[in-house]
Amino acid sequence: MKRFTCVVVCVIALVAICSVVLAAEYWVMLGQRTVTDRIDHDVIYVTTAGGEFKALKIAVFRRPVEFKDVKVSFANGEVQDIKIRRVISPGEETRIIDLSGDNRVINRIEFWYDTQSILGRRAVVRVYGLKVGGGR
Repeated sequence: MKRFTCVVVCVIALVAICSVVLAAEYWVMLGQRTVTDRIDHDVIYVTTAGGEFKALKIAVFRRPVEFKDVKVSFANGEVQDIKIRRVISPGEETRIIDLSGDNRVINRIEFWYDTQSILGRRAVVRVYGLKVGGGR
């Protein structure tokens, strides 16, 4: 009887550990663009194989970027308009941007911006998504 109880306790513990791992959330890079002052609009395409996401954040490197507008298009056809409207300095990132609805499959992220480049130096914009479950 003691052996059976021990096995049951071990199985319950293993199931609990596995469910925590599967429910884990972590940030993944969805894409990056090198941006210049010659173009004011870019698109990052995200494959549906990327899975479901619950939030985004945008990081900037090399040169400051002033974001005018960001639109996130989802697999179901819906679009979420995100207002950032501020300058992000190199090495900084936006606040964590919650995606509307439940966990979402992202098709693409469009952003309009103004780079504050000097002498042709380009900024790098990276978009990260908070991935839901499923392990890495």
